[in-house]
Amino acid sequence: MPSGAAAPTFAGVTTVFVHGLPETEIVWDPLADALDGTSVSLALPGFGAPLPGGFIPSKDGYANWLTTRLETIEDPIDLVGHDFGSVLCLRLVTGLETRVRSWTVDLANLFHPAYVWHRTARIWQTLGAGEEAMARVHSDGAEGLARRAARLGQLGVPSDVARAMSAAHDEVMSRCILGLYRSAQPNVRADWAITPAGATAPGLVLHAAADPFGDASMSGAVAGELGAAQARLDDLGHMWMIEDPRRVAALLERFRAWL
Repeated sequence: MPSGAAAPTFAGVTTVFVHGLPETEIVWDPLADALDGTSVSLALPGFGAPLPGGFIPSKDGYANWLTTRLETIEDPIDLVGHDFGSVLCLRLVTGLETRVRSWTVDLANLFHPAYVWHRTARIWQTLGAGEEAMARVHSDGAEGLARRAARLGQLGVPSDVARAMSAAHDEVMSRCILGLYRSAQPNVRADWAITPAGATAPGLVLHAAADPFGDASMSGAVAGELGAAQARLDDLGHMWMIEDPRRVAALLERFRAWL
């Protein structure tokens, strides 16, 4: 923004946050508090939220649910996704007729046609092994809860948030995680084509430099494919929205100011 220009305002625009796995919508609370304007943090079905009747936990099921949910928001929408939430957002703006003003995602490498899932995802995708892994998640009561929270803590989640999200990881969430990852083999682009027009709205791809699940080269290729802007978050990791919400809010507001 040019020096001396008035600070942008975002009245009449709603930022919609879409979380990842195995998380709940509370991961967005710090960023929502720091960001100017109205925001909504969606809870994906089965992730601390009930499953709609007949809902099938698959990548298409969640993408269609998200499309329907956005249709209930009357304001122009700035869509922000994280982790598998980014994948769903990218599906909406490249393959479905979804009305958004802009989109911002991390881990765009997950949307690359050559992406190979990480080891844990491959276990979840394997019949039997995935069920065994999820059974261990729910074992040992309080000790198991503490272990799950500790793993989230290693990714930068504060202890109180980590415990709350770990407590929400019930058997329903486990079934949804397995269904979602098993519907995305060998990766999400296997049967998700991009429309010839590319993305339907201006986009921003974030590269959190310390995120162990990221790949800057693949993310950059996806950004180029979609004509999106890019921004690097040095020293931030997988939970960038919690680690430095004010810095991220300022970045998002600079991006949104030019729309």
